[in-house]
Amino acid sequence: MKNKNKKKIFNDPVYGFISIPNDFIFDLIEHPYMQRLRRIRQLGMSHLVYPGALHTRFHHVLGAMHLMNLAVQVIRRKGHEITEKEEQAVLAAILLHDIGHGPFSHALEHDIVNGVSHEDISGFFMQRLEHEFGDKLRLTREIFTNQYHKPFLYQLVSSQLDMDRMDYLNRDSFYTGVSEGVIGSDRIIEMLDVHEGNLVLEEKGIYSVEKFITARRLMYWQVYLHKTVVSAEHLLINTLKRAKQVSLEGKELFASPALAYFLKNNITRSDFEADPSTLDTFALLDDYDIMGAIKVWQFCDDKILSDLSKRLINRKLFKIKISKEPFSEAELSTKRQEIAAKLGISEEETVYYLHSSRLVNNAYNQEKQTINLLMKNGEIINLTDASDNLNISALTKPVEKFFICYPS
Repeated sequence: MKNKNKKKIFNDPVYGFISIPNDFIFDLIEHPYMQRLRRIRQLGMSHLVYPGALHTRFHHVLGAMHLMNLAVQVIRRKGHEITEKEEQAVLAAILLHDIGHGPFSHALEHDIVNGVSHEDISGFFMQRLEHEFGDKLRLTREIFTNQYHKPFLYQLVSSQLDMDRMDYLNRDSFYTGVSEGVIGSDRIIEMLDVHEGNLVLEEKGIYSVEKFITARRLMYWQVYLHKTVVSAEHLLINTLKRAKQVSLEGKELFASPALAYFLKNNITRSDFEADPSTLDTFALLDDYDIMGAIKVWQFCDDKILSDLSKRLINRKLFKIKISKEPFSEAELSTKRQEIAAKLGISEEETVYYLHSSRLVNNAYNQEKQTINLLMKNGEIINLTDASDNLNISALTKPVEKFFICYPS
C-alpha cells in the first residue's frame, strides 16, 4: 500500500524543522536520483582537515529548498506575484541544482567523465525526470536555464545572492566549525525584493551582504581552498587517473560495475546524449564506489596505484607549497627527478606524484553578475558603489596563489 502521508518534516541541525511543502516535492525527494545525493559528501576531502565535515549533498539541497521557501514568502509579501506553479517549480529547481554531481563533488568532475561538467549532467538528469514527471518539471527546467520571463526566479537559484550559496555557507561553517563562515541569512532573505523582474536587496541589508561576501572569501581560504584539502583532492584525482590508465591498458581492477564502466571507457558528452544507459550508470556512482575500490587497490599489482591508494587511505598526503609566483619549469624538472629517484619510477610516471596549478579566490565576481541595492528613493545602485566598506571593492578583485604538490 502506498504511503499517502507526504507532509513530512526533517529535523535539520542548521535550521531546525524543514517541512516538505507538497506531494510533488515529496515525490521528487524520494526519487533514486535525489536519494543518491545522500551518498555524496558536500565537501569532498575536507573531512581530512575538518573531521566534522561529513555532511552530504542531500543535506545541502534540503537546506537550500528551505531557504527558497522563505525567500518566496518574503517576495510575495512585498507585492510581487509568484503563482503556486512557479513556487513549486523554483523549489524543484533548487532541489535539483546539484543532482549532476559525481562522487566527491567537484574533485572528480574531469576524471570519471571527460570534460562533462556537473551542470551538464544535471541537465541530462532533469530531462530524464521531465519524461517521468511531465509538465510539472517543464517550468522547473525553464527557470533553471534562465528561459522563464521572471528572471528573479532563476536568480534565486543561481546568482551572487542565491539560496545555494546562502545554504552552503551556513552549512559548511556549521559542520567544519569555521565560525568565520557564519552569515545572517535570515536578514538577507528578509531584505530581498524584486525590481523590474530582477532580484535586488533593500538598502538596509547592505551590512548583512557585506558580511556575506567577506564570509565567502574567508571560507574559500579556510575550507574550500585550504592547502591540505587541495593536496588531498589532487591525491584522489591522481589515484583515479592511474586506475583509469591501468584499466585502459586492459588490466582488471576491483571496481563496482558502475565504476568499472567509467574506468574502462573514455566517456564524453556525446556518450550521454547518444546512449541513455550512460546516465543510468552514472546514477549508480557515489562516494562508496570510489572508497571501496581504493581500499582494495592498496593491494593491487600496480606499484603506483597501490602506493597512491595507501597514501589516501592512511592520510599520508602530498606536501603542498604555496607561492605568489608560478613555479618555474626548472624547479618542476628538478622535483620530477627527485621524485623519480626516491620512488624508483620513471620521470613520465611522476605525473601522478607532482602537480602544479593555481588557486583563485573570487568572492564577488562583478563581471558575471552584480548585487544591486534598492535605495529608499527607488534608485538602483551596485553594491560596490553604495558600500562605505573599502573591503568590498577589494573583494571584487580575484586573488591568485600558485601551488605545487609532491610526496614529502
